[in-house]
Amino acid sequence: MNLREDIILVTNLTKQYGPLVAVNNISFKVQKGEIFAFVGPNGAGKSTTIKILITLLEPTRGDGVIGGFSVIKQSSEVRRIIGYVPQMISVDGTLSALENLKLMAKLYDIPRKDRQQRIDEILSIVELTHEQHMLVRTFSGGMIRKLEIGQAMLHHPAVLFLDEPTSGLDPMARRTIWKHLREMQKSFGTTIFFSTHYMEEAEEVCSRMAIMQLGNIAAIGSVEELKKATGQLNATLEDTFIYFSGGKMNDQGNYRDIRRARMNEHRLG
Repeated sequence: MNLREDIILVTNLTKQYGPLVAVNNISFKVQKGEIFAFVGPNGAGKSTTIKILITLLEPTRGDGVIGGFSVIKQSSEVRRIIGYVPQMISVDGTLSALENLKLMAKLYDIPRKDRQQRIDEILSIVELTHEQHMLVRTFSGGMIRKLEIGQAMLHHPAVLFLDEPTSGLDPMARRTIWKHLREMQKSFGTTIFFSTHYMEEAEEVCSRMAIMQLGNIAAIGSVEELKKATGQLNATLEDTFIYFSGGKMNDQGNYRDIRRARMNEHRLG
């Protein structure tokens, strides 16, 4: 018996750009408090789905409901209860970490009397208290990402969306990012929805995942459920992806080729 609340409900979601179907009639649920992963290569439809759910894009058909609010009909309400960390850098390098957080606190309309406490709380969690007066342009990639996650959590959102949150980071920085994310999830009860092409990352941190392939959900479930469904003894998560996707990604190469290329990115420096 499922006693947990579904905080995200996606029904028949479709996004077309002319003849191109970026997201193809997908439906799924995410439970409150979950860490839920969208796994797949570049071009699978992960980012498009996230942008629809955070109200940056309108779907062609279907709907998504976040915390009881429709992303189409109640977009303002949705934006109040979510946080978002995009792939691209979203902090101002000419400002200090503290100045970035103060600006975001104002944009989130956090009451003046609560702002400094919220900021101090976030700086402590992401371990940037001593660096708060440094200009962000002097930060490492891992420090930038920690600050971005921290500012997205200032208003204690019900759902935090992260689009490729650790792309370009080394393994130690990735582990640090997830350490802080888990701390914030525990402190604020936040549901985490993230996309990734790092299969081992998804396997380590998520409670359930959806494998995306060419705009479709090829499979959804826990890591162990998906591995078991392949019928292969000691199946890896990459084996699982290949099983459900047929090993084909798009005209840019197979999964392992794309994964290898993306692991060499250094987007955040």
